[in-house]
Amino acid sequence: MKDINVALIGASGYTGLEIVKMLINHKRFNLHYVANTTGDTTLEELHPALKDVVNFQVDKADAKDVANECELAFLALPHKASMGFAKELLELGVKVVDLSADYRLELETYEDFYCEHEDKEHIKEAVYGLPEMYREEIKKTNLVANPGCYPTAALIPLLPFTDFIDEGSPIYIDAKTGVSGAGKGCKPITAFGHLNENFFAYSPLGHRHMPEIEEKLLKHSGKNYNILFVPQLLPITRGMYVSTFVQLNKRVDDPAKILTEYFKDEPFIRVRETPVDLKSVAGTNFCDIYADIKEDSLYLSSSIDNLLKGASSAAVANANIMFGLEEDEGIPKIAYVP
Repeated sequence: MKDINVALIGASGYTGLEIVKMLINHKRFNLHYVANTTGDTTLEELHPALKDVVNFQVDKADAKDVANECELAFLALPHKASMGFAKELLELGVKVVDLSADYRLELETYEDFYCEHEDKEHIKEAVYGLPEMYREEIKKTNLVANPGCYPTAALIPLLPFTDFIDEGSPIYIDAKTGVSGAGKGCKPITAFGHLNENFFAYSPLGHRHMPEIEEKLLKHSGKNYNILFVPQLLPITRGMYVSTFVQLNKRVDDPAKILTEYFKDEPFIRVRETPVDLKSVAGTNFCDIYADIKEDSLYLSSSIDNLLKGASSAAVANANIMFGLEEDEGIPKIAYVP
């Protein structure tokens, strides 16, 4: 079987780097075209860690050049920057995995929380790239909207319990992430002097990932849940830890058994017997989950690598599914331990 030529648009950031690290060892995907919004550089200059490992000329992104040479494009671009480029690629017959927020939400929700959408036609065709929810749909689509990192870690453990959750009670989601989720750009809250030995919430009860969680739970269950979501920044580089508290409307004797049965065929879900940790998933595409119960209150804890299962390795897994390959091809499974 011939290789599948792949483009990476948005090579400058952390998610672009992680995609490169996977694609250079992938059996079928051939990294063929690398670009960002400015060009005139190399991968080695953008990411010195790649010196003597892999180097590519980084071009200024051009959709026609991608379409002439590639069957698939990963878009590791910010929201708003991605939609125009995706629109052009799709019209030129290129399959797209978009890591931005531009195709994750219904149009009205997106415009309420982000900006006016420039590609209303394709937003209807996009498939939300969470295989644990939409694997069959991902197989058939030309456009995958990669989920946000927080929604990935929050949604997965909730999926088996939607029939047990009291629709009238809030779902409390306490979420903590490493600073790499904020990207490479310098911001006051991510400066070393502020972040080091510090810990704080940001955008509590108003973060853009809250409507994403609400919308996907509604589509999955048909129920409107009241999500109360508080993200917090940890003084670490990578990792995401989510604690979720829900009120149940019926008795659950063994939540771990429900999790195990629901996810028995999922290659990247691990149900733990003790509360999860960050080190065990760092550097992998795994989502680890733990559940406990006290009377009618359910506690769920989940952990992912925010740059991988929360972004880049999820994107490669989605691309594998789109092209009928093994879902785990090229996907990292060994954690950065110790």
